[in-house]
Amino acid sequence: MADFINRDPRNPQFWDERFEKNFTPWDKGNVPADLQAFMQTRLQTTSQALNTLIPGCGNGYEAAFLAQAGWPVVAIDFSPAAVRSAQAVIGEWGKHVIEADFFAYTPEQPLGLIYERAFFCALPPAMRADIVKRLAALLPAGALLAGYFFFDDAPDPSLKGPPFTIRSAAFHELMSPYFVLLEERAVSDSIPVFAGKERWQVWQRL
Repeated sequence: MADFINRDPRNPQFWDERFEKNFTPWDKGNVPADLQAFMQTRLQTTSQALNTLIPGCGNGYEAAFLAQAGWPVVAIDFSPAAVRSAQAVIGEWGKHVIEADFFAYTPEQPLGLIYERAFFCALPPAMRADIVKRLAALLPAGALLAGYFFFDDAPDPSLKGPPFTIRSAAFHELMSPYFVLLEERAVSDSIPVFAGKERWQVWQRL
């Protein structure tokens, strides 16, 4: 493991160090199956692309996937090194990746979807209520939050994040004032760090 100076994941420099040293164990390296199925089902049933935001986008594979399918998508990260990495990895689709803070970013058009992948679990538990409130503020009624959530109902107190797990009941309590759960299932293609503790979920803004 690389030797890191910054230990605070709330700081962009924490993530800059890891991208600059190519230490990204959360990086799946491709587009996960449930997102592909979600998009295909959406296009088959409604033929409607959703204006999408991807916070904490990392290397941006999903942004490239959605953009290639004709979906309007903006992927954001507050780490300059992450943005540079994504733009290099996804090439021509890197124009969809910008440097921005999730808590300050305002989309140009109303969102239909926020896609979650290792963003919620990347930030400390003390920030969870603020994250959910910001998700709710960004999404109009009827819009969707879809993606992967990292749960552990019997967490090992010796384990530190990121990634930070959350009990499923605690997560539902945070979400229920703003969202209703439409869909949930186990994930079959998790990377090792998330294996057995990851759920695909789709929530709708109330």
